[in-house]
Amino acid sequence: MEKIKILNFYACLGGNRYKWDEVADIEVTAVELDTEAARLYQKRFLSDIVIVADAHQYLLEHYQEFDFIWSSPPCPSHSRARYWGFGINGKKPIFPDMNLYQEILFLQHHFKGKYCIENVIPYYEPLIPAQKRGRHLYWANFNLPNQLSTRGNKLKEENTNSESLSHYNKFHDYDFTKYKGSQLILKMARNLVDYEAGKTIFETALGIIQKSTSKQLELI
Repeated sequence: MEKIKILNFYACLGGNRYKWDEVADIEVTAVELDTEAARLYQKRFLSDIVIVADAHQYLLEHYQEFDFIWSSPPCPSHSRARYWGFGINGKKPIFPDMNLYQEILFLQHHFKGKYCIENVIPYYEPLIPAQKRGRHLYWANFNLPNQLSTRGNKLKEENTNSESLSHYNKFHDYDFTKYKGSQLILKMARNLVDYEAGKTIFETALGIIQKSTSKQLELI
């Protein structure tokens, strides 16, 4: 089977992507606007094509080139934590970033492969139904397993301070102190996708892709 071509956009440091090589022979294009995060991502995944660009626009122009697309758009404007924090230290309300829903609708109606869009559970009722797993919502054109990972619960039992940077370093198997950019390191670490969940989701999508390919070959 040819390499599975994947678009991993809003790639950050590649939390979701970390274990994909264990699943299949892949060719990954990662898109990240933060130049420091993109630099560290490239050091972590040497074989990936890393592009510093606006992921939203890149999707529009290149979506047809891929078999599987993963998106983790910025979540702060949708998060319950920010909503509950309005008024604290002068924090003002902001408009929800509707790129999230633009991408969901776009992929639903135009993309022929498999996709998964991950984000936080918002402070409002989601405008488009999603699959809830743990503290996250997933919009995907395939059914996700009920359990994506057990790692979070196990590590929390081992570490009473689950919000410490050392906790996240261990959880994600990555030293976040390498990051020297403008984002808050703890916030970045907190938002990174559990790599076991990323692996489970990709395995599920791959199984469907391979089954579809087999049926097409049988017809030929």
